[in-house]
Amino acid sequence: MKKLVIALFSGVFLLQASAQNTDSSAYTMSLKQAVDYALKNAVSVQNADIDKQIAEAKRKEVLALGLPQINASFDVKDFLEIPTSLIPAEFFGGKPGTFIGVKFGTQYNATAGVDASQLVFDGTFFLAVKAMKSFLEIADKASVRTRIEVTSAVTKAYYNVLISEDRMKLMDANLDRLKKLQSDTKALYDNGFVEKIDLDRITVNLNNVSTERDKLQRFSDLSYNFLKYQMGMDQKAKLTLSGTLSDINFSPDATASDKFDPTSRIEFSILQTQQRMNHLDLKKNRFGYLPNLVLYASGSESALRTQFDIFDPGKTWYPMSLVGMKLTLPIFDGGQKHYRVQQSKLNIMKTENDMKALQQGLDLEYVNAKTGLINASNTLGIQKKNIDLATEIYNVAKKKYEQGIGSNLEVMTAETSLKESQTNYYSALYDALNAKVDFDKANGSLYK
Repeated sequence: MKKLVIALFSGVFLLQASAQNTDSSAYTMSLKQAVDYALKNAVSVQNADIDKQIAEAKRKEVLALGLPQINASFDVKDFLEIPTSLIPAEFFGGKPGTFIGVKFGTQYNATAGVDASQLVFDGTFFLAVKAMKSFLEIADKASVRTRIEVTSAVTKAYYNVLISEDRMKLMDANLDRLKKLQSDTKALYDNGFVEKIDLDRITVNLNNVSTERDKLQRFSDLSYNFLKYQMGMDQKAKLTLSGTLSDINFSPDATASDKFDPTSRIEFSILQTQQRMNHLDLKKNRFGYLPNLVLYASGSESALRTQFDIFDPGKTWYPMSLVGMKLTLPIFDGGQKHYRVQQSKLNIMKTENDMKALQQGLDLEYVNAKTGLINASNTLGIQKKNIDLATEIYNVAKKKYEQGIGSNLEVMTAETSLKESQTNYYSALYDALNAKVDFDKANGSLYK
C-alpha cells in the first residue's frame, strides 16, 4: 500500500506540472467506459496512432522512389575572368611545341533545363516496398501493445477507486458504531455504572478512527485524480464511477486453465514481424549483386552573352536535349555487400534467440500470474471470513458489556481486531484485483 501511495502522489505531481486544466464536464463511467475514454484521450495512445501515420507516410515515401523523378534548373554565371585554354602555337605560325593562351566563351552564360529519370529495375527497391508492409504491421502492433498497457493501468486505477469508496462506507459505519458506543458508555458513566477510563478509551478510539477517515477521504480524492491522469482526463472534470466491487468476477475457471499459447501475445507477434523484416533485409542485400536500370532524359537551352541581357527576348538561346539509359552492374565493392549479407544472417539468428527467450518469459509470466491470482483469491476469501468472525466477536463482546458481564477493554480489543481484519481484507482485495488484471494481461485477454 505504501508503494501505491507513492505512485499516486507521483501521478498528482506530474499532473500539477502539466498544462492548466479547463474541463469542468461531469462524467459517470463504468470500467469499460473509462477504458474506452482512455483509449481515445491518453497521450501514449495518441502518440502510438501518430506513429502509425508516420509509418504510412514513410511507406509512401519509399513508393515515391519508383515514380518518375523530374527536376528543373536555372543556372546563371558571370565569368569575372573568362577561362583560358592553351592551343599549339604552331597553329598560328609559332614555334612547334609551344602553346598560346586563348580565351573562349562569353562573360555571361545562362542555362535553363529539365531533367527526368525513371527507375526501371532495382531489386533492392522492390524488396524495400515489400518490407514497408511489415514496417506498418510493427507500428500497428506497437499501437495495440500501448492500448494493452493503458487498459491495464486504467483498470487497476479504477479498481483502486472502488476500493477507496468501499472503505469510506465501511469507515463511516465504524464511526457510527463507535459514536453509539460512546453515547451508551457516557450514559452508563453518568449513572455510575462504568469508570471514566472506559469512556476515555472509547473517545480516544473514536478520535483515531475519525482521523483515519479524514486521511482515507484525501486518499480517495487522490485515487480519483490518479485515475483521471491515467485516462487522459482533465483534473477539473467531475468523475463518478458506476461500477461496484460486486461486479468483478475473478474467473475461477480461468485460473484453473492450463491452456496458454505465448504466440497469442502481442509482444511475440511483434518479434515475428521483425523476423520477417530481417529475412527481407537479407534478400535486399543479396539483390545488391544484381544490376539496376534507369532511363533518363534531359533538355536545356543556353544563353551566351557578352553583356547581361540574358532575358532579352530578341537574343538567341541554344537548345540541347538527350535521352539515355544507364545500366549499373556491380563488379567489386571491397566486400561490402558480402558483409551486409552476413549481418542480415546474424540478425536473423539473434531474433530467433529473442523469440525463444520471449516465449520462455511469457510462459513464466503466465504461470506466475496464474499462481498469484489463485493465492490472492484464496487470501481474499480467508480475510472475508476473518471479517465475519471479528464482527461476531465484537458483537458478543459488546452484548456482554451491555449486560454487565463483560469489560470495556474487551470491547475495545474486539474493535481493534475488527478494524485490523477490515484493513487486511481491503489489502487482500487490492492484491486480488491487481492479480486479476495481471493474469488477464498475461493470458492475452485484457484487450481484444
